[in-house]
Amino acid sequence: MSIPDHARANFETLLRAAADGNLALMECIDAATGIPRYVICAVGRDGEDFVFTPFGHLVEGNPYEANVPPEQ
Repeated sequence: MSIPDHARANFETLLRAAADGNLALMECIDAATGIPRYVICAVGRDGEDFVFTPFGHLVEGNPYEANVPPEQ
């Protein structure tokens, strides 16, 4: 399975944000379920304003049960 270019580019952006200390963990509301979730965001600036770009969320419970790795 090949990782698409857009996912690779987003991951590189996330790595740069982490290296620069520009990550935040935000409590958000899941748009489909209305349940709170904790979202990993890159933090940027737009003039005086902060801009939060969501990259993913932390899995509730056991992440090994929520994800299935690719088959060999």
